[in-house]
Amino acid sequence: MKRLLMLSLGGTITMVPSAGGGIAPKLGAAELVASVPELADVAQIEAESAARLPSPSLTPGILVDVAQRIEAAFAAGIDGAVVIQGTDTIEESAFILDALVGGDRPVVITGAMRGADAPGADGPANLLAAARVAVCDAARGLGALAVLNYDIHAARFVQKTHTTLPSAFASPLVGPIGAVAEGRPRIHARVGRLPVLRAQDGAPAPIALVTWAMGDDGRVLAALPGLGYAGAVIAGMGAGHVPSDAADAVGALAARMPVVLASRSAAGPVFTSTYGYAGGEIDLMGRGLVSAGMLTALKARLLLGLALRGGGGRDAAVRAFAPYA
Repeated sequence: MKRLLMLSLGGTITMVPSAGGGIAPKLGAAELVASVPELADVAQIEAESAARLPSPSLTPGILVDVAQRIEAAFAAGIDGAVVIQGTDTIEESAFILDALVGGDRPVVITGAMRGADAPGADGPANLLAAARVAVCDAARGLGALAVLNYDIHAARFVQKTHTTLPSAFASPLVGPIGAVAEGRPRIHARVGRLPVLRAQDGAPAPIALVTWAMGDDGRVLAALPGLGYAGAVIAGMGAGHVPSDAADAVGALAARMPVVLASRSAAGPVFTSTYGYAGGEIDLMGRGLVSAGMLTALKARLLLGLALRGGGGRDAAVRAFAPYA
């Protein structure tokens, strides 16, 4: 049988009622595996509990450590990895693992929308589906994947789109790349691997994320360099726009630190050559902003932080984002 690492970080899938009211993380990886007997037919499983945290408390540094642990497991002969965590930050965690774990062996991230004691808890089904994908030969070479509600999503596209439904995850730009049906993973489309960064270089540099709203004049931008940020991501309106009277403030920030231009929209690329007014994407890139390409602002923030480790500047950002243009 193939060997599979199951690494739990906590999240709703591990939560049961707490003495203080509500549910809280309690179950570990071994308990999760024991609750799904069918896993014994899928792989020889090594279960580890790296943390027992709600997903809002996870940090990029924790996921960098997870990436290093997975690389070590692969070097020791493990055939695939499943990372278990809360759903609030799955899209970010999956992207970090996609950006840092090289090679062809599958890395799958999963969780649950319902607590372990809830009627119709989705955790066991998600865990079993994720394990089946992680040992599937067809999943090799696809980078990190998110598997929930039987859908298989590529890490660079997946987003959480609902607060409560088991079908909360979608890939608005392209759709799921596969599904688990009749207990068998079926890959419908393949995505090519993009350049992988070194997990050994540590946690991402701190990056500010500013989402633009109607009427915002950008006054907060001047404070960012003094707050210790190494760079910033602007989640602009539409295809990457800010109000005309804020363009100077954005340009002034780009003169002081690397600034990436993303969109606050759910899907679609940042434009580069259509809108020529002040605050449009042509103007902003002329002021030094770097396009996030197809990445959402959340994922652009992580990639910029990884690119700027070690004190890299705008050129490092340009190199990191070029494959996503």
